[in-house]
Amino acid sequence: MGYNSIFKSDLFAGQTVVITGGGSGIGRCTAHELAALGADVAIVGRNPDKLEAVRAEIRADGGRVSVHTADIRDEAAVSDVVDAVLAEHGRIDGLFNNAGGQYRAALETITTKGFEAVVRNNLTGGFIVMREIYVKWFKQHGGAVVNMIADIWHGWPHFAHSAAARGGMLTLSESAATEWAAAGVRVNTIAPGSIASSGLDTYDSKDTDFIRNQVAREIPLQRFGTEAEVAAAVVFLLSPAASFIAGTCVRVDGGAPNAKPGWWELQPVHHNTPFDGFHRAASPAILDVTASNQH
Repeated sequence: MGYNSIFKSDLFAGQTVVITGGGSGIGRCTAHELAALGADVAIVGRNPDKLEAVRAEIRADGGRVSVHTADIRDEAAVSDVVDAVLAEHGRIDGLFNNAGGQYRAALETITTKGFEAVVRNNLTGGFIVMREIYVKWFKQHGGAVVNMIADIWHGWPHFAHSAAARGGMLTLSESAATEWAAAGVRVNTIAPGSIASSGLDTYDSKDTDFIRNQVAREIPLQRFGTEAEVAAAVVFLLSPAASFIAGTCVRVDGGAPNAKPGWWELQPVHHNTPFDGFHRAASPAILDVTASNQH
């Protein structure tokens, strides 16, 4: 059994797509889908073991993938990775700037060092990657960029450092969409809400009850999203079907920002089935209530 994509199997044949943060979660899922659609995928990340595991999966499924270990916050390392991708694949057609992360903390407790680390991870690093690929390839050949942000609308309490970074990435992408349009480069953002991916397992144990019991019930669709639902939106934005879409943001969040407390009591949801196209998906441990009750 392979990836159950809704897109035609040769959609990205002959193309190369770079995915940062490709060793886990949404990046891993998107790498699988693009490889299943014929792309040569170049996955970038800091953990070589995770990258190698994804490479083994994709190759076992018949896809093509290269692995590049780098910290996107390191300008020289990113430059070297772009050179290596071009040397191996000969071209870059798309970039999914997915790498990032954050931790839950009250704003008053966030140190300056912690704030700057999150901003560099979620904003500066992404800027470095997209700039290097633009200068070295996209400027002369065109391409498509999808930058990861998050459900930051109306603020993001207890994640203010990441909200600041993601908000910066939103306006950076909108700016790049105008500056780079003449080169045939489309730049858009993807804003996942609460997604059942391995990223949930990176949070501290003190946040388990909040994530497990509070998050989904505040979403109009009353559930977590799947990695495949985010990947499908990314693939669409990278595809020729989105050739007139630039400078915009696609929300994949179950309508969460639209649920205004006190205005409407959220109702049970019917006729909404999660899209689970990723054949290797696994539920994050933090959402496994059964396993938790056994300890």
